[in-house]
Amino acid sequence: MEHGSFTDNSVATFSLTDEDHTIANAVRFTLNQDPRVTFCGYSIPHPSEARVNIRVETTGDPARKVLKDACQYLMLMCRHVRCTFDKAVEDFKASNAVKAMKIDSQDSSGDDSEESE
Repeated sequence: MEHGSFTDNSVATFSLTDEDHTIANAVRFTLNQDPRVTFCGYSIPHPSEARVNIRVETTGDPARKVLKDACQYLMLMCRHVRCTFDKAVEDFKASNAVKAMKIDSQDSSGDDSEESE
């Protein structure tokens, strides 16, 4: 939900439901990297309420577009981190370090039960 001015679209507060500090802090960080943003902050109205308010003030660009761009950039960063991590895990498993540590790889089918006699 967007709470903003009808006359100035460069300033707005966005209310995200079912979210907490995790996404709010990541979005705030990403927004603060954007040179179009003059102010960005977030608040949680009440600890028992799963809602976050993110305030965005820009140099003139529409706050909604700047928030959308920041979210898209955040998704790209997350994809990059995930790909980098997955590649590092593959490289580690392919290296001799795993064999030297004598770590057994387990079936990833999700069946963690032990075999019965």
